[in-house]
Amino acid sequence: MQIIETLADELAQDVLAAIEKTGDDKMADRISEVIGASSQTMQEAFLTAVRVRRAEARARALLAELSEGGQG
Repeated sequence: MQIIETLADELAQDVLAAIEKTGDDKMADRISEVIGASSQTMQEAFLTAVRVRRAEARARALLAELSEGGQG
């Protein structure tokens, strides 16, 4: 269901922004637990979105470093 992925990704973006702002690395886990109490499907979509967005951020950081002549 497309709406689940869309909502989960939007929430993941908001949570990751809040983590960046607050430094609270456990926030995604707590949000995931709340979601999971009502919808395991939404919880999985949320966790997937968080993982994918974190992986992309790490990859972009490495790309930027390598593009600037770093060795990685």
